[in-house]
Amino acid sequence: MIIELNQKQMDEMRIKIFKALADPTRIEILRYLKKVNREITCGEIGKVVKMSKSAGSYHFKLLREAGLINSRKESREKYVSLNENTFVKYINNFLESL
Repeated sequence: MIIELNQKQMDEMRIKIFKALADPTRIEILRYLKKVNREITCGEIGKVVKMSKSAGSYHFKLLREAGLINSRKESREKYVSLNENTFVKYINNFLESL
């Protein structure tokens, strides 16, 4: 069953997306995810972007809530990857600009 979002819901989602994209650290996270093109641990990204675990949790939460990343937890590790569907649906061609 496919559920169509009404215009208000689409606008609310776009607001979340643009708020998530309005930070250089989150752009750097997305750029790294695009570069590696695979699912990786939050810790690996934290080392590359040079941020603490608490800062990483904050940034990953905003990106996840905006639908820009997928995340899953396995044991004690959290894995993330780009959610390309959101980019295609709401901000087409943005990934190519990273």
